[in-house]
Amino acid sequence: MPIKGIALAALVSASLGLGAVFASGQSAASQAPASAPTAAPQDKPAAGAPVAPTPQTPNQQADSQGKPGGTSNDRLFYALPNFLTLRSKQQVPPLTVKQKYAVVARSAFDPVQLPWYGTLAAISQAENSEKGYGQGWGGYGKRFGAYAADGTIENFLVGAVLPSALHQDPRFFQSGEGGFGKRAWYSMSRILITRSDAGKSQFNASEILGAAAGSAISNYSYHPKEDRTLNNTASVFASQIGYDAVTFVIKEFWPDIQQKMTKKHKPSAN
Repeated sequence: MPIKGIALAALVSASLGLGAVFASGQSAASQAPASAPTAAPQDKPAAGAPVAPTPQTPNQQADSQGKPGGTSNDRLFYALPNFLTLRSKQQVPPLTVKQKYAVVARSAFDPVQLPWYGTLAAISQAENSEKGYGQGWGGYGKRFGAYAADGTIENFLVGAVLPSALHQDPRFFQSGEGGFGKRAWYSMSRILITRSDAGKSQFNASEILGAAAGSAISNYSYHPKEDRTLNNTASVFASQIGYDAVTFVIKEFWPDIQQKMTKKHKPSAN
């Protein structure tokens, strides 16, 4: 499917840009003063005075807002669901089976997915890939439905069905340690390495088997008959693994991008 290559190429380009963002941030940090001035001690609040609430972690925020605990409300580029990413490598309580399904459903059926699938379908129609779908609004609708089904099936298999059956943790835990190369390698290695519900590192069978099963289910069920070949299934599987690997890199460096964007738009003090 050429469209898979386009989406993957766009993500690769984005991840390469992360190197420049991270490098510039490191350069700015190296030019900063060695030590910051010590903040003046703050007076304790008077008796009876209201106490400011303690900032909540993403996990606590999710709980207080009725979302699955142990997840986040974060969005990549303030749009794409990033609910299974935590900004810590520390041990956290495992997700229950119900929580795994709930957070994947929340992400898979997020309204922002509609324009994403619509864009993929439009590009596929313009390229006339998967000719069995035809052209016109009928062909576009079939392509849109296929991409929506592909994404939903793969999300549930990788994030809920297999993690529940194999007792694996579907969340991505950001490292935030070391230089760009070390962090990029860590994030890409999460394709093959994940945590068990007990917090132990193990082979990421949920990702590999989930992507393989999702590729086979979609390719041999509702995609055009002429595309139902082993080679095409393998191509879809490889594209999905590459897509997920690059997405992990973007997730790892998203806090750095946020910090850069915040500094850029922060008003200068007079």
